[in-house]
Amino acid sequence: MDRRTLLALALMAIVIVVTPILFPSARRPVKPDTSAQPSTAAEPPAPTNAPSTAAAASTPASATTATTTATVGPSMSEPRPQRPVDSVTVQGARTQQVYANPGAAPARVEVTGFHSLRPGSKGGTLIIAPLRSALLHYRLALGADTIALDTVSFTSATSGATTTFTSSSPAITLAYTPVGDGLRTEVRGTVTNAPPGSALLIDLPSTFRSNEADTLDDQRHFAFGYKLPLRDPTSVPFSKLDVNTVRTDTGSFQWVNARDKYWLVALMQPVGAQKPVGVFRGLVMRGGVRVGRVAPTAYATTSYPLAAGTAQIAFDMYIGPQSFQELRALDNDLVNVNPYAGWLHGIVQPFATIVMRVLLWMKANFHVNYGWVLVLFGVGIRLILWPLNQKAMRTSIGMQRLQPELTEIQKKYKNEPEKQREALVKLYASHGMSPLSPMLGCLPMLLPMPVLFALYFVFQNTIEFRGVSFLWLPDISLRDPYYIIPLVMGASMFLLSWIGMKAAPPNPQAKVMSYMMPAMFTMMFLNFASGLNLYYAVQNIAALPQQIVLSRERAKSGVKAPDPGRGKK
Repeated sequence: MDRRTLLALALMAIVIVVTPILFPSARRPVKPDTSAQPSTAAEPPAPTNAPSTAAAASTPASATTATTTATVGPSMSEPRPQRPVDSVTVQGARTQQVYANPGAAPARVEVTGFHSLRPGSKGGTLIIAPLRSALLHYRLALGADTIALDTVSFTSATSGATTTFTSSSPAITLAYTPVGDGLRTEVRGTVTNAPPGSALLIDLPSTFRSNEADTLDDQRHFAFGYKLPLRDPTSVPFSKLDVNTVRTDTGSFQWVNARDKYWLVALMQPVGAQKPVGVFRGLVMRGGVRVGRVAPTAYATTSYPLAAGTAQIAFDMYIGPQSFQELRALDNDLVNVNPYAGWLHGIVQPFATIVMRVLLWMKANFHVNYGWVLVLFGVGIRLILWPLNQKAMRTSIGMQRLQPELTEIQKKYKNEPEKQREALVKLYASHGMSPLSPMLGCLPMLLPMPVLFALYFVFQNTIEFRGVSFLWLPDISLRDPYYIIPLVMGASMFLLSWIGMKAAPPNPQAKVMSYMMPAMFTMMFLNFASGLNLYYAVQNIAALPQQIVLSRERAKSGVKAPDPGRGKK
């Protein structure tokens, strides 16, 4: 193994080591979920009915009107109805939505096709819901008065697919129409006799009932988000909000949302609009009570401005999985609702999008389990890189042939840099090479790294892999419970290095690295997603035939293998 190969391995190590440090997956031992119990340390304190007037008063004016924005503020606690709650159930193709009355707001959504993985759930129906209360809460700001709709009884009526809630005091109508499979719902309504500066205030979910096997990891993904038209989405994790500080983000937002690891509650401009427009004004947020380092609760409120007189309400609501295909079909740039990779998002996202599209295409066309998709993908990556690797290794062999002449030129012109450079250029040219050949020889070894880097984040955030079993693996988005795949990955990595060194000149440093790198990678990958380990192991194994061929070619080229007795002298 020459210095170029050693450099490539070192760079690979840096990528793999630094990635989990900068962007930890926070995979800890799974603890039993206590969200179904009436009282736990992870749940927010009991509600007190009233929003925080102090928080509302401290909110600065936004781009709309001072009256509207001054009423926007995160509730100190979730408001509760003052009367017994009735429920209205709306059945969609893939969902069952339950609306609370009083309130006329979605309380919870059952999604078919998915199962809860929460410990103790026994694979029951997956329900998107908070620990208590409803998903959304409405408050109607009419001039100086603010009315919590949780305290208002509505009459409900169903006509076709539309369910309409109507109240005479205040005079408001809210109609919900599920579209397609029911994950998206059109929300339309009217408010009559609205004074200037009125607004519908919407409190986003302050927490979620986890449906994941690792509930703590799920809670670490709790976040709010919003998007300004023609701008990148902004994500605000619950962990970044302080319980004693109100954060106000101003602007006209195309959409706002609350989400956990895999599930999303988003309010957006009506789908199909000709251009992105801001329909929500501002997002005011505040943290909730923490449990250790975990922030299971936070509060956020946005404002939907109302025109004076008879005001129209028109926005869409999406409650469902953060599925690449589902969100892409909604347009509105919701596919980027989870801007992972932090400050590297702009670099990682294109690779992640390409990788995700390829995997989805393979799944749709080959009709096989995602585990086999990853196997085929790993083999495919190596086949695509085969010509580049072939050229790189032959360049490496050529560089080894030139090494005596390179050393002689460096010694001869040791004190004459200009002549040394000219002599080196002539030497490279005479052998059909260039001074960049040593660096270009490393490039093919590094090309798989962006794919591996992208897959690291894909497995952390992509619902398509959630709960997918493969062979002995119960879930390819979680670690291998038996650590078989990481060990196979490490063994395949060592075998590649060992074959590469067989016909290479002696290099003690490379020999040490050939033992250290596989061991280090194996330890780091132990708790990574088993699907990521599967991909890396397969592409290592797929590279073995080429490594054997090139090793034989190196041996025939005249570059001698190391003498076993030489190191003993």
